Amino acid sequence: MGSTSKKIKLRTSDGEILKVEEAVALQSPTIKNLYENSCPGRVIPVPGVTGNILSKVLDYGKKHVDAATGKENISADELKAWDDDFVKVDQKTLFDLILAARSLNIECLLDLTCRTVANMIKGKTVEEIRTTFNIKNDLDP
Repeated sequence: MGSTSKKIKLRTSDGEILKVEEAVALQSPTIKNLYENSCPGRVIPVPGVTGNILSKVLDYGKKHVDAATGKENISADELKAWDDDFVKVDQKTLFDLILAARSLNIECLLDLTCRTVANMIKGKTVEEIRTTFNIKNDLDP
């Protein structure tokens, strides 16, 4: 059975075109503004976000829209567990998700990803943090 919801087309920075349900895309105030003010019915550009990262952002949005609308029967604890699994990615992907969430102004995703980084730092020494994030110590003694 196909979905009858309206679709929006998004063009990523690497030229990929993604079709997404309107409710999912409009979770981003940035996309919502472009859609309502200048691009209804047209492909909306999403600069600075690759197709691979935007797909993940849209997966996150779909899960949260489905949970909020009752389309998916999921408890708050189950959604939190899903979120925790969602951010179990490599560091590059995590930082790309942070940049995308910030660019698209998706506060709940930005909070989740930044909290994940904070938890990676929590309780570590300066040297352990440098090792975790591959930060070179180039300060003079």
